[in-house]
Amino acid sequence: MVAARRRFDGQVDLAKLTRLQGLVADTEGQCTYALEFAHDDILRVSYVELSIDTALPLICQRSLQRFLLPVSMVQRLGLIRSEEEESSLPEGWEPWLVPEDGMLRPLELVEDELVLAVPVVPLSPDGEAVDKDWAPTEEEISKANPFAALAALKKQ
Repeated sequence: MVAARRRFDGQVDLAKLTRLQGLVADTEGQCTYALEFAHDDILRVSYVELSIDTALPLICQRSLQRFLLPVSMVQRLGLIRSEEEESSLPEGWEPWLVPEDGMLRPLELVEDELVLAVPVVPLSPDGEAVDKDWAPTEEEISKANPFAALAALKKQ
């Protein structure tokens, strides 16, 4: 693919990306992607340029409402056969360790980048905080302080 400078365009349902399923609110939607293989003649490095456009359904942790996070990215992945080759990649390129059989699985590349695109704490730019008083319940109030026994010992 690198020698022929091939390009592949495709779409995949978010439901088919199994590792992503636990990170999103639901699996409705599609992801459009493109993979373009090439070789940098100056650096003598093979690479694949991955383009992704989608909207990930997430739950805003401020408002607890579902929202769509737009993801539009272009990532250049340097194709390496061993971890020692990673240092030869230019700055800004991510390494991708090619399997021993030499076969790349495009959906794995797409899914990895989408997993990395999910924020640790999803916050909708339009969401407002839930305004609610979170007072302790009577049961919580009636429970003894776990340090009360230590306080009693201290007084002795």
